[in-house]
Amino acid sequence: MRFLLDAEQRAFANSLDAMLTAADTPSVVRDWSRGEHDRGRALWSRLAEAGVFALAVPADYAGMGPLPVELAVGFVELGRHAVPGPLAETVAAAALLAELADPGPAERLLPALVSGEASATLALDGSYALDGDTATVRLALTAGELRLAPGHGPVRGCLDPARRLTPLTAGGELLSAAPPLGHALTWARLATAAQALGVGLALLDRTVAHVGRRTQFGVPVGSFQAVKHRLADARTALDFARPLLFGAALTMAPADVAAAKVTACEAAYTTARAALQLHGAIGYTAEYDLSLWLARARALRAAWGGPAECRAAVLAGRAARP
Repeated sequence: MRFLLDAEQRAFANSLDAMLTAADTPSVVRDWSRGEHDRGRALWSRLAEAGVFALAVPADYAGMGPLPVELAVGFVELGRHAVPGPLAETVAAAALLAELADPGPAERLLPALVSGEASATLALDGSYALDGDTATVRLALTAGELRLAPGHGPVRGCLDPARRLTPLTAGGELLSAAPPLGHALTWARLATAAQALGVGLALLDRTVAHVGRRTQFGVPVGSFQAVKHRLADARTALDFARPLLFGAALTMAPADVAAAKVTACEAAYTTARAALQLHGAIGYTAEYDLSLWLARARALRAAWGGPAECRAAVLAGRAARP
């Protein structure tokens, strides 16, 4: 099945692509990985002005959503440009707050997430929170309770240097004794899948350009049949992931989103392995921009449920269907 974007969705994607190209995101990512957040926060504000975070927030809380298809369109571009920050986490937090039985926390916190004045992170049962040092809304789910964490612990390293992990301080304001975690998890996986697809597309584009420039035996490396086969396999995997992503965005069924997440992340990981091999030694160097997308592909693969967990969710969803 082909999912064709309408004119408005294509214009939204093109506007984000132009904005992020002009922002020189590789240098923003490198700053972010060093804990220098000024340029990243400025970019975050521009993304909010473009309406990216409003897509996950209902109109009752100053948002434009929920619009999962448009959010997937936008997050593909964020992945294509390797934008740093707690992107999926902010979406998950927004979805979680919007579904709480008590509307008070949503009324207080969501407008700032929509406007870009705040970003959010979410930690599940003692796990590390992404970018807890820069997020202004830190949600912690512990023993089935959702709390607004008052602070964070030391920054820890990650496979992706731009994904800075921190423990959250225990305690804090109780927001809900029974939060709808499943709803937030579905939105987080959708956002992660869309980012992974964008990462894979960027890796493929960069690799195709590289093998077209590099020559061996007097001809471009890209003309070799073995190289063409690797790139064709990557292209096929990404093309297969795209309809699953947008199909899941239409249904928002947890099993469909889990299938999209595992397929998009595996496609990005397959493309990353091909990109690394076809770039040769230069692909291993942290100074080369390709490394930013290679690291992101590995990190997204495990974020919000790895391949085994997502496949189990797909099987459970199919078993539950009549």
